[in-house]
Amino acid sequence: MNDEVCLIGWKEEYPPTKEVWQPVFETLLRCGGNIVIPGTDLPKTGIHQELAVEMGLWVTHHHAEPLGAEMFLRAYPNETASYKENAALFEKLWIDAINKQKNDKIIWTLSFRGQGDTPFWSTDPSFDTPQKRGKLISEVVHRQFELIKERVNNPVCCMALYGEISELYKGGYINVPEDVIKVWADNGYGKMVSRRQENENLRISSLPMDNDTSPQGIYYHVTFHDLQASNHLTMTPLPIGILTNELENVLETGGKDLWLINSGNIRQHLYPLDLIKEMWKKGKINSSDHRGEFLKRTYASDSKKLSLLYEKYSEATLYFGNHEDEKAGEQFYHHPARRIISHWLSGETDTAMKSLKWATGEMSFEEQITWFKDRLTVGLTDLQLLREQANEIMDTLSEENKQRFHDQLMVSIILHESGCRGFLLLLKG
Repeated sequence: MNDEVCLIGWKEEYPPTKEVWQPVFETLLRCGGNIVIPGTDLPKTGIHQELAVEMGLWVTHHHAEPLGAEMFLRAYPNETASYKENAALFEKLWIDAINKQKNDKIIWTLSFRGQGDTPFWSTDPSFDTPQKRGKLISEVVHRQFELIKERVNNPVCCMALYGEISELYKGGYINVPEDVIKVWADNGYGKMVSRRQENENLRISSLPMDNDTSPQGIYYHVTFHDLQASNHLTMTPLPIGILTNELENVLETGGKDLWLINSGNIRQHLYPLDLIKEMWKKGKINSSDHRGEFLKRTYASDSKKLSLLYEKYSEATLYFGNHEDEKAGEQFYHHPARRIISHWLSGETDTAMKSLKWATGEMSFEEQITWFKDRLTVGLTDLQLLREQANEIMDTLSEENKQRFHDQLMVSIILHESGCRGFLLLLKG
């Protein structure tokens, strides 16, 4: 449950209470799941991990919180978050986390990224080669593994080969301890390639290695949060057929030992989550047949008239790049807009925006504005048509289905159409 902001606010208490988390874990159990990362970077005083264990779930950790330890800068805000300088402080956090959880059903996550879930060398430029970076990551995860084995009998461990770590591993710069489950990750947009880091997008395959006999799994995003073009509050814009193919490829290459699905929240992602549930139960499904079954179960008598809208949703969302997975989520309308406003107000409009090169490539600021306007103009036509069709059908639904459709799909359509329209008006201004 990463970036679970919609779980916050139901009650005044923070972090979310038992009444909020219990139906989340129950949903997972009803879907045949048995493991959870119960909240990321939430205060350790929360009930979430204790409740997950109480309900019989295995617990594992987010790659930004190896071993379930508190993030370094939260524990030591006045210290430098450098393992090179403060190894003892890092290891104290890891040991405290191991001792706290050693009697529970834990899959211990080995990892080492920087604070705020970024590459650690972004704040330590001395690690300026793949060799140096891979050497430190290898040393850290082997040390984490040693600390666990000293305190836990027969521990089950995994290592998150996420983003730049998968690139380093495939380049031969990282050594993973034996029998540790290798957890590969998609790029945040549903494609099993390494994720974009600011303007760098190497797209190195992150599929499990089919010649690897050790256990392997995946960390797969149904929702993502990158402050660029991701979907966080809206349903994934990735065509369902591509999602299905990616997961079939994962299974074919051996990634079947551990599946971690980043759902962020639940309600607005029910359709892709249900499809993934069927994939982990059956191994192979027909995405068209699944859509019909899901809608019939969800909307009963109104399912047939809604099927085409669910199919058209991914068709109407716009592309921001040339690859099949480079479909824009709602963050595409908001975060580039904020950057453009800031750049305009700075008065430096004669210089290009480096922070938007990931989208536009090398061009002047004026050309960047035109690039976004052209994309949004094409996208708005399709999104307006989709919203009109959705409004027409919504008027014909029963009251119960009308509310359900509004929450599960209509909100996503509204956020796309209004976001696209608002960003385009900003650029014209």
